[in-house]
Amino acid sequence: MVVVFGVLALLALGVLVTGNWYLWRRLFRDTTRGPGLARRAGAVGIAGGWVLAVGAVVGERAGAPFWLQQVLAWPGFLWLALSIYLLLAVVAGEVVRPLLRRLLERRARATTAVPQPQPVPAGSVPPKTPAADAGPAPLAEPSRRLFVSRVVAGAATAAAVGTVGYGTYGVLRGPSVKRVTVPLAKLPRAAHGYRIAVVSDIHLGPILGRGFAQKVVDTINSTQPDIVAVVGDLVDGSVKNLGPAAAPLSQFKAPSYFVTGNHEYFSGAAQWVEEVRRLGLHPLENARTELPWFDLAGVNDIAGESEGQGPDFTKALGDRDTARACVLLAHQPVQIHDAVRHGVDLQLSGHTHGGQLWPGNFIAAAANPTVAGLERYGDTQLYVSRGAGAWGPPTRVGAPSDITVIELASTHA
Repeated sequence: MVVVFGVLALLALGVLVTGNWYLWRRLFRDTTRGPGLARRAGAVGIAGGWVLAVGAVVGERAGAPFWLQQVLAWPGFLWLALSIYLLLAVVAGEVVRPLLRRLLERRARATTAVPQPQPVPAGSVPPKTPAADAGPAPLAEPSRRLFVSRVVAGAATAAAVGTVGYGTYGVLRGPSVKRVTVPLAKLPRAAHGYRIAVVSDIHLGPILGRGFAQKVVDTINSTQPDIVAVVGDLVDGSVKNLGPAAAPLSQFKAPSYFVTGNHEYFSGAAQWVEEVRRLGLHPLENARTELPWFDLAGVNDIAGESEGQGPDFTKALGDRDTARACVLLAHQPVQIHDAVRHGVDLQLSGHTHGGQLWPGNFIAAAANPTVAGLERYGDTQLYVSRGAGAWGPPTRVGAPSDITVIELASTHA
């Protein structure tokens, strides 16, 4: 196992080094006439970005002083996002590069074409040749290559910066509200229209703090739900550092329920369970509560298995009245298979972020049965939220953040 991990680590390092060398080559070496300050500055900038990115990830996981996490997080995590889209844009530029060079070569041939001289009658003024009005001389081959490289590099940089900038603005602006109707066969007519506000993956941490939590709470309260379901990955950090950031959760106007996500187990899950309970939320640790018209259950995240606190579906669901509808809160969509076996009617999950950074949705789809939205698995329905916040880069591309209001519908209504 150690050998396999070592080989994979070396492969990953090789890919990372090769990718960044390619970036440096296209953005700095190919856009300059020779060795100099620009090339050295480019190498230092790319290497420095990765030093900050690694420092941000390691600092968060290792529990570095919170002020240091905050210093590293913005530049480090933004570089992660920017490097992804710089690489994608430069690769896309390889398609444009030969087309642009061919266009310039064609223009050069047309410009340098000289017509055959015609006889001029004696005493008349020779007419001007087209070359006299042709404008500036065409670019020589080395200059054409340099021009094309600069155009492609400039366009790639602008596209990457614009993409990351807009994606970051979308996260900081706060999640939008989605409304989804879910019919449940066992739901009584009296519960038709019952609303559950589902929020996941808020990821309070060095970047998203108290102000962001307040936006989430205000948005949820504005929807006037019957209950609130917080389905994991609330925080990235300790209660000591992030307790004040999470304080707005005490302002939920509807009864609120909480289950752990994998990031809680990186942040002191037991302490966070007690903290959310102090804030007025009801943690469902492999537990169930019987609401007037249906059962609401919750299971711990799979990551809790490392601490002996993993999901226990039998404990949460084993002795329930199966004639009643059951809604399950479970952070990861992969828990749907256990939910099906235990006769759950609807599972509410998060975890995937919808991929967060395109084309990350393809990676998320390979690891999860559902990346986002509502799907059916036998008699059980699964709804996966894209989440309210973001992990790592405070940026989303192709996967906008959301808070979902699930409206339960009785098929007897």
